[in-house]
Amino acid sequence: MRRQRPFLVEILTAIGLIAAPFVLPYLGFAPTTIDRILIMALVGIGFDLLFGYTGLLSFGQSAFFGTGGMFAAWLLTQTSFTHVVGALFLGTIVAGIVGYLVGLVALRRTGIYFAMITVAIAEVFFFVEFNPLAAYTGGENGLPGVPPPSLNLGFTNIDMSGQLSMYAFFAFWFFVGLVIALRIVRSPFGLLLRAIRDNPLRAQALGHNIHRYKLAVFVVAAMYAGFGGGLLGLMQGFMPPDAFTFSTSGDIVMMTAIGGAGTLFGPLLGATVWLYLSDFFQTILKLGATWRLVLGIVFVLLVVFLRRGLAGAIIDLYHRTRHDRKAPERSARTAPAATASPASAAAGAMAVGHKPTSSKTGPLLQATGLTKRYGGLVANSEIDFTVNHGEIRGVIGPNGAGKSTFFKMLTCEVIPSSGKIVFDGRDITDLDVADACQVGLTKSYQINQLFERLTVRQNLTIAALGEIRGKFKLDLFKSLSKVPGLDARVEGTAALVRLVERLDTPVSELAYGEKRRLEIGLALATSPSLLLLDEPLAGMSTQERVETVALLKSIGQGRTMIIIDHDMDSLFELVEKVTVLQEGRLLVEGTPDEIKSNAKVQEAYLGGVHEEVTA
Repeated sequence: MRRQRPFLVEILTAIGLIAAPFVLPYLGFAPTTIDRILIMALVGIGFDLLFGYTGLLSFGQSAFFGTGGMFAAWLLTQTSFTHVVGALFLGTIVAGIVGYLVGLVALRRTGIYFAMITVAIAEVFFFVEFNPLAAYTGGENGLPGVPPPSLNLGFTNIDMSGQLSMYAFFAFWFFVGLVIALRIVRSPFGLLLRAIRDNPLRAQALGHNIHRYKLAVFVVAAMYAGFGGGLLGLMQGFMPPDAFTFSTSGDIVMMTAIGGAGTLFGPLLGATVWLYLSDFFQTILKLGATWRLVLGIVFVLLVVFLRRGLAGAIIDLYHRTRHDRKAPERSARTAPAATASPASAAAGAMAVGHKPTSSKTGPLLQATGLTKRYGGLVANSEIDFTVNHGEIRGVIGPNGAGKSTFFKMLTCEVIPSSGKIVFDGRDITDLDVADACQVGLTKSYQINQLFERLTVRQNLTIAALGEIRGKFKLDLFKSLSKVPGLDARVEGTAALVRLVERLDTPVSELAYGEKRRLEIGLALATSPSLLLLDEPLAGMSTQERVETVALLKSIGQGRTMIIIDHDMDSLFELVEKVTVLQEGRLLVEGTPDEIKSNAKVQEAYLGGVHEEVTA
């Protein structure tokens, strides 16, 4: 495990902020430009949480930027309210409320549709600011007379209208915003955001309510934007109407892209480059209206040649340097063995366990009359299926037999057209996949569904958090190390699937067999009462199959499992009873020996090749 350096990032950031006003002017930065960099970087941090960490591209941040700023400016100019910091926070709260309402609408769609909804919403806010609410916002004139930053201590009011004191005010709030964001990304909540970014469907299948996580981070990003809008009004002495324009949202997106999304420091670097070049092209080169064209070309070049932005390039260079320095040490090591000692496997099994059920005998899962229709196509028809506690059941059938659809219905990924599924005495027919995982029913996938950009440890942590924390928890500031039982669960699961030596390895660097074991490990980390494995041996070499069968035998001790696989020899070695599907219907059930000699199975599955019986 990596050695931790607590607060190193925060300390270095504080040192940089202290030095900036004394160093940057010598590099050609105007004081107002430095202040604007901090404001836009703070807004960018919120956007980075939304886009860089969660994968939600919003072009509507100007709506929250303008809303928070206008409300704070309205309080300070149109009412008797004089508490500057209080106005900032009230504007932030209003922006968060608006973000919540907008998120309820926008997050009903994903991808490009979500992005287009945010564009439309930003345009609506721009229209409302200029027309129906012009009496409150000043319309095209904005709101002048916003007082400079000040700190009301009750007994005295500290004015911060000087250049250095104003910078200190903005730098302080940028630092606070960065520290809050760092706490968020280091928390269980933050890890779930990265899971949603990488593979939202798998995050949901591991028991997480991804919609609520998306809505929460959308509100957080809106609050960052609203607070930044309030700071802009204080810096300029008036709240400009162009805060609501689409170009403001575009600037936020481009600054984050230039600096590097998913880094938190990218928005600061991007704002520095963007705003410095904006001033340089306009005031030094005097390009007039063509400055945006030139700046656009610079943006394209930076994005093309630095695909992860400036911060990403710095991080990559650092990792490459460390990689080269540690290469001799790694080459001296022997490759980690894929096997695990019986003791470690037993310890892993004890650490992982499974959710308790209402009884320890009798049926655990019962499906009755299970049918799924897609228009005129019937994928499954009237299937009755029962699995008892502690049973290991195999499901086989030729291609097109409906096995995958059947599995998806059992795990609530697909809602049956008719029929009923009862799990541990509870009707789960209408549950979604996250709820099914929460009650103890989880599956591994035929095609690996992993979080490729994260490490093995982070993958297993995401899975374990679903069982430990439930579907949703707003623990934005809690350290992962403080979650009770989490480390034991992760390390126990890693021991069980023989990946202890690979815990801090990125998933993208794993061999295929290791990824298959991790795929099983994700399901195991949720402590399922019933584990469904969809073709766990698919794509493996002969040696990998032998090792995985041994692994499944160790996992299966004391567990209830259902396994689909086309390797019938390996499957018959693992299971106690086999269910055969044909053309979406239940053909026959029996022990492996009974299935091997069954004429119907031979006819359906083996094409009518019957074993010769000798006298």
